Amino acid sequence: MADNHQGSDANGLAVSRRSRDGVLIVAAHGEIDLTSCAPLAQALAVPREATAPRTVVDLSGVTFMDSTGINLLIGADQAARGAQGWLRLAAPTEAVLRTMQLVGLDSVIPSYRTVSEALEA
Repeated sequence: MADNHQGSDANGLAVSRRSRDGVLIVAAHGEIDLTSCAPLAQALAVPREATAPRTVVDLSGVTFMDSTGINLLIGADQAARGAQGWLRLAAPTEAVLRTMQLVGLDSVIPSYRTVSEALEA
């Protein structure tokens, strides 16, 4: 696995990207909200030339996520599907999982307990 990008927002969201077997793994650490979501949005952007982008978002370091994060993940999922790829979520913290369940995101985007499970699914 090679770490090929890392970004951080002034408001405390740190995002790293690495790839494994052709799958992009994006790990976020901190809070995902309106003021901090830019690094995650950049990390999840699907290049126009991408074919079948496959991405796992590691949420194990996310302590809070509001509707901005939900909408960002829905948009990333739609973009991936539009390019014949997929987006999977992994290891959401209890607080983030509750938010996902409240809005039904867990029934729209597959979520797994670990990054390894998401990669193997």
